Order: sequence, then C-alpha cells, then structure tokens
Amino acid sequence: MTASIIDGKAFAQGLRERVAQQVASFRAAAGRAPGLAVVLVGEDPASAVYVRNKHKATIGAGMESFEHKLPADTSQADLIALVDRLNADPAVDGILVQLPLPGHIDERAVITRIDPDKDVDGFHPVNAGRLATGLHGFVPCTPLGCLMLLKDQLGDLAGLDAVVIGRSNIVGKPMAQLLIQESCTVTVAHSKTKDLSSVVKRADIVVAAVGRPAMVKGEWIKPGACVIDVGINRTERGLVGDVDFAGALSVAGAVTPVPGGVGPMTIAVLLRNTLVSAHRRAGVAYDKDAL
Repeated sequence: MTASIIDGKAFAQGLRERVAQQVASFRAAAGRAPGLAVVLVGEDPASAVYVRNKHKATIGAGMESFEHKLPADTSQADLIALVDRLNADPAVDGILVQLPLPGHIDERAVITRIDPDKDVDGFHPVNAGRLATGLHGFVPCTPLGCLMLLKDQLGDLAGLDAVVIGRSNIVGKPMAQLLIQESCTVTVAHSKTKDLSSVVKRADIVVAAVGRPAMVKGEWIKPGACVIDVGINRTERGLVGDVDFAGALSVAGAVTPVPGGVGPMTIAVLLRNTLVSAHRRAGVAYDKDAL
C-alpha cells in the first residue's frame, strides 16, 4: 500500500482562483477592492520572503496591498500607533503584523491592539474565544488550511479519531478546536505526552505541528490514516516535515508532502480571510461554499 500524496499547492491555487473571482464581484458591488495591510518590522530574511510572497499573492487576487516596512529599532509606541491608523482606515479590511517582532516589542501588546474584525491572522484573543465558543471570527490561516485539505480528502470528519501533535496558539490549539467543531474525537499531544507512538497509532487523522524533523515515524501511524504535516524544518537534507515522509507513505492513506503540502495553503487562506472581512465590513453577501 502506498499513500496518496495530498497536493496542497494545487488546492491552494484553486482557492486563490475562487477568491479572485469573488474579489471581482465584490469590487463591482462595493466600488473598491478588498485591502490587506502587512507590517514588517526589521529585516528578518524569512519574514521578508513571507511578506514579499503575501504582497505578490494579494495583487494577483485583485486586492489592494498596503505594505509598511519599518526599521528594526521602531518603538513599540510607534508600531501601535500605526496599527491604530490601520484600524481606522476604511480601505483596510485585514491587518497582518509579521512575526516575530524585534525583542524590545511585546508581541501580545501589538496583536491585541488589532481590531478583531480586521485580524485576518486570527491571533487576537477575541478571535480565539470566538473559535472556542463556535462564534463567527477569524481562524489562523494554517490550521484552517489543514482543515480544508482534510475535508477535501475525507469528506465528513464526524466520529473520526484525531490527534494534534503540538499545542501552539498559532496551529495546535486552533486546529484542535476546528476538529472538535467537525465532531471529531480529539487528543492534543505534546512533549509531555506519555507513549506518544501509541496515542498516534489509534488516530484516523494525524496533524503534526511540533517543529522537530521526522519525529513522527511511519510505524506510529494507523494503516489508512490521513496525515497532515505542518512542520517545516531546515536540515542538511533540505526542507523536511515533522513526519518521516517515506515511512508514512508506506502505511498512511494520504499524507501531505513538505514542501508543497500545507505551506501553500497559508497564504491562500489569508486571502480568503481578507475577502471575508471585506464582505462583512461592507455588508455584501458572498459565496461561503466556494471559500
């Protein structure tokens, strides 16, 4: 048995095309394009690449891209003042402050200053609370992208046994909440979990998001399980995920590759969240099923 490889790149491209179609109809209805503001403080090389890719994708979808590149020594007060201006700007539907921020800036103070209804990254505590209680809000882009891939692969997830390895606020916790909403039985595993291999072995769905290269072994995986690998680890062998890909291929039903699996979904979902925000703020209906 060889697992099918989940093509996140192709799915993300389809989502971006559907977003672009609805951007055109939104522009016709609202008289403007949806707007995404991205703030980069300093010159972290990886962050600069992410911001460049987000700008390119935003323009490609027909949206307005507002880039704010600030020097590394920008004060916290000045950054918060910029966030306040973006909150008040009617042309801005989504605000994304690229993390990590320089050490002298309190990330929590900045994230919590963003208007929750413009928080397209889904990091604000209000949006975390909305997700936990089943209210409409914004969900972090990576876990929402993972859920889209799972539903595309498996259809109805109700009753399935899911394990999320990792408990970060960005991926692990929101991923678990999304799976609970889909009526999965969810276990959140982490570095303190005893006999992790046995926990993983019973799961129909495995989402690995711990940042440790090839930590999840093929023999841990239940035959036929669907494996979503969120990890992106730079090694001497190049980029590898948190799952032993070769080992997983021989036992899983489906598995995401690294690169080309979850990664492309993150920016596609960011565009989707920005489009949804624009529709909500303008009071314009949109095709929820397409997004």
